[in-house]
Parts: sequence; structure tokens; C-alpha cells
Amino acid sequence: MHPGMWRYPRNPDLCCIYRVPNRIREVNPEAYTPQLVLIGPLHHSLKSQALNALDRGEDITYTKSMGYLNMEQHKKTYLAEFAARVEGEKTIDRFRRIIKEEEEAIRACYSESTAWIRSPEFVEMVLHDSVFIIEFLLRYLGGAEKKEDPLGLCLGDTVYHDLILLENQLPYFILEELFDPIVPRICRLQTFREVVIWLFDFKGKIGTDSKFRHFTDLFRCVRVETLPEYVGDSKPIEHMYNASKLEIGGINFKAVGEKFSLNVRFENGCLEMSHLMVMDTLENELRNIMALEQCHYVFNAHVCNYVLFLDYLIDTDKDVDLLVEKGIIQNWMGQPALVSQMVNKLSVGILHYKPYYSKTVAEVNEYYRNPVNRSKAVLKRVYFGNLWTGTATIAATFLLVMTLIQTVASIIQVKQN
Repeated sequence: MHPGMWRYPRNPDLCCIYRVPNRIREVNPEAYTPQLVLIGPLHHSLKSQALNALDRGEDITYTKSMGYLNMEQHKKTYLAEFAARVEGEKTIDRFRRIIKEEEEAIRACYSESTAWIRSPEFVEMVLHDSVFIIEFLLRYLGGAEKKEDPLGLCLGDTVYHDLILLENQLPYFILEELFDPIVPRICRLQTFREVVIWLFDFKGKIGTDSKFRHFTDLFRCVRVETLPEYVGDSKPIEHMYNASKLEIGGINFKAVGEKFSLNVRFENGCLEMSHLMVMDTLENELRNIMALEQCHYVFNAHVCNYVLFLDYLIDTDKDVDLLVEKGIIQNWMGQPALVSQMVNKLSVGILHYKPYYSKTVAEVNEYYRNPVNRSKAVLKRVYFGNLWTGTATIAATFLLVMTLIQTVASIIQVKQN
């Protein structure tokens, strides 16, 4: 077996970590590639490539390869310092035994065969990666980093985002099995789950009984579980007008709900959506969740469907400005063009089955095409667009009515005479 070879047949109950399909990856390869830390077997070969480049005397100072090698060395440092938190080598040896016992189940979580990694090497890889994750979480949980730790705010933030990439995962079950018994002894929280929820700032945003298979799945879970039961149909979404045209057609926009909610409602001419904070890191986050859905949640790809819905709403900078004005988008990227370009590229290469928002789209299109609604919108925009225009319209209407009354009164008086 070689790196990249499929595992077949797969165990559908365990398999949950996938290589991103090429049709998706080629749109933005960097979105799926770790920038600093390699976790798990799917990128394990990159470590060997980096070492080989160093042995050949190549200058890799300003490359990812150097970062990978530095982090591999740093994992050893974290392992030693974590051992000092607990019972030294006794705890680490217990970890090795647990990983060895669960080795087959861990390997089965990957869509690619890991047979090319020998068992002792595999166990050590999982051990170092697992301890690195818990030590990293604990340091950030403490609110202050050790001054001698090179993972300062900048590099620490890079590691944080590397940990949510789909190909860069360890199964959550092994992390929980290793660390749940010792978390109460080494920090103020009681379970490893609480540590994870705290670090990713999901406290109160995910149910206590919600299940997730790894960190990428966690980021999907906090979004998807806000949705009501599926009410769409099997018909694909063929068309929806952008936000600017919908507003001209009389449709209002309103920001409601939680930060991570994917829920969209259309009622009485008002399209209600949760606010979306658009930052530089959002694209990578959404791309990895969408890649997971394409591989694992094909018929429940709710994040993919939500992004497609946004893609219909946003065509130009004008659409972004409108949604920012309505509070639906919080633009931290600067120019509106950057937001529209990002949204328009997210769905490239994505397949859509069982569209979740098809019923909502049909209702929006029907409302927009109704000539009565469009006429009302035109009247409101032209004659009541702002306070001064509205006041002038009312005043002119009042004068017109008074003039009409005076004219009628004059005609009646002439007839009486």
C-alpha cells in the first residue's frame, strides 16, 4: 500500500475523515492544506518529504516544510511538558496501550488505507498528535501562554485553524478516551468535551447530547443543529434573484437568530436570516465543512445548500452593501468585492442533492413575480423612500385633496345660484 490508496471496503460506521475530492480542492488548494501543524496520517508523508528535502541540502527556510519540521520537534516538547502535568511516563505508557488497543478502529476512521504506516510508528504518531492537541488546548484555556513557547498569538492562531481542516483530523473518540479521565485533575473543567467547546467558543451553541466525530464535524454540528426538520423537496433550485433585485421587488431583509444559525424564513414579504461574520478565515472554515458534507453527508449537505442560497443572493458589491446595511452580513474583509468574490467561488465543484431551501426559494420567487407586490414596492421607494420624500408626498396629497374639495364646493355653489 502507498499513501493515497483508497481503503475498500470501508466501515461506514467508523469512516469519517476524508481526502478532499480534486474537483473541490483545485478551486483553492490552500484552503485544505495545513499551514503549520500536521495531524493524523493523511499528511504523514509530508513529514518524510520535508526531512528528505533537508537531507538533500535544500533551503526550506521560508517554506511550509520548515514549519512542519519545527512543529514535529515541538510535539516532543509538548509531550514532555504534558507528562510533567500528570504522572510522567506512567500516564504516557497508558496512552500508548489505549492507542494500541484502538488502533484498528482509529485506522478505520480514514477513507484512505494507512497500512503503509507500520504499527509502532502509527501509535507514536497518534500519541504525539493527541498530546499536542490537549497541551495546546490547555495552554490557551489558561488564558496565558508560556513566554518561551514559540507558539505565540500569531502562530497559535495558525495552529487553531489547522486543527479544523478535514484532512488534518484525529477521531474524536480516541481524544476523549485518552483525556476524559485526567481533565478534572489538570484544569478547572470536568471533561475533554468542555475543553474543546470552550476553546472553539461554542459554549451554549451546541446541545449537550450532540455527537460529532472530529473537529471539522463539530464546526458543522453547531450550524446544522439550528435547523428545523427538512421541509424542502427533491426539485433542484434553478434560479433566484439577487438581493438588490429582490428589494426592488418589494422583499424586505431582516437579521435574526444566532450567529451560527443556517435557518432562513420567508414570511409576509420578509426574508429573515442570521447574521454572518465574514472574516479572512471564514472561507477555509466553510470549504472544509462543505468538503466533509460532500463525502459524508451527501443527502444532508445543509451547509453546502446554505452557501448556494447565499450565492444566489450575492452577485455584486451592491448586494453585499445591502445585506451589510440590513445586518445580515458583518464585513470584516474590507471591500465588498472581496465578499462577493469569496461567496461566488464557494459553490464551484459542489454537488447539490435534496436542496434544503427549495421551498423558501419558490416562495421568494413567487412573491417577487407578483405585479401587485412590485407596484407597492415602487410606490414605497419613489414616494416614501425617506422622511423628506414621505413628508412631501403627504403634503402634496393633502393639498390635492383640499383643492379637489374646494373645486367641488365651488361647482355646487354655482349650481345652487
